[in-house]
Amino acid sequence: MSPTNLEIAELLAHRGEEADGHRAKAYERAAGAALYWDTEASEVANGGGSLEELDYVGPSLARRIAEWLRESADAPEPPPKRAGFSSFARARSVLADAPGWEGRLRSDLQMHTTYSDGKSSIREMALGAAALGYTHLAITDHSQGLKIAGGMDAARLAQQAAEISAVNAEMDAEGFDLTILHGLEMNLDGRGEGDMEAETLEPLDMVVGSFHSALRSTDDQTGRYLGALANPHVQIIGHPSCRRFNRRPGLTADWPRVMEAAAHSGIALEINAHPHRQDLSLDLLRLAADAGVTLSIGTDAHDPQELRFAPMSLARAAEAGVDPGNIVNFWSRSELSEWIARLGQP
Repeated sequence: MSPTNLEIAELLAHRGEEADGHRAKAYERAAGAALYWDTEASEVANGGGSLEELDYVGPSLARRIAEWLRESADAPEPPPKRAGFSSFARARSVLADAPGWEGRLRSDLQMHTTYSDGKSSIREMALGAAALGYTHLAITDHSQGLKIAGGMDAARLAQQAAEISAVNAEMDAEGFDLTILHGLEMNLDGRGEGDMEAETLEPLDMVVGSFHSALRSTDDQTGRYLGALANPHVQIIGHPSCRRFNRRPGLTADWPRVMEAAAHSGIALEINAHPHRQDLSLDLLRLAADAGVTLSIGTDAHDPQELRFAPMSLARAAEAGVDPGNIVNFWSRSELSEWIARLGQP
């Protein structure tokens, strides 16, 4: 059987580790891209298409992939930093056999704009969400502690609030049934504490709390998760394990204990849809499903094109046996607001 895109990704990544210089980088880029190719490479080849149509595949890599397809090459066992991932093409296949999941999605609750490290404006992201049929979305640019990603201070956050209000008014006048929620991806420290003052956070519609430091630690990190789940200003924990394809395997924790704490708190854990994150993983998502954890889907998109990756999360949720009623993106705007209000009650 011809290798799948996921297996091709591993073959490319493995070959890249054996190469040097620009060839190593070419293999690494193509390995990452293979996770988000829309169609299986085997289908492209069998349909008479050119493999060079695939992102980051030039003539040399096209010949290499074609050889693997012809010879039904076996991919090696992936190392921890690449283990447990899936591909966008496979996610679409899973959802084809799980009707009803995509049609229930009403929102995307993590994305970025030019206010931090995104590539597009608030309006451009909103139009992308509207094209997908969403009724609401959350703009969640980075907070001030993450300087490398253009994190916002209080003044910049207030400026963004004014623009979101203006864009909401514009789009309402144009007949869009879409509400832009003003959120923030707040940087959390090792104790689960944020980097913004409470009075700065109070006007926001929602806060995604995420870890961005000490992500390669091999020590048990249960404490930082319990701290984050006790943070009264956070409604969603973003990309919880902090894994990243071909970079790091994610943090270690007493995950059953974390899931129990999450279920008790009511705070949502994110099913990050970005192909290079896929976080929560399928294994952790099964634990979350068993514990009855509230879950949130965010593409972590940095441009409108990346909004299309929500099926990566939906497929994992379907495979993990998640109760659709526990996914906040299936709720109406009013239901989401009521949930956030309940979390803020003592």
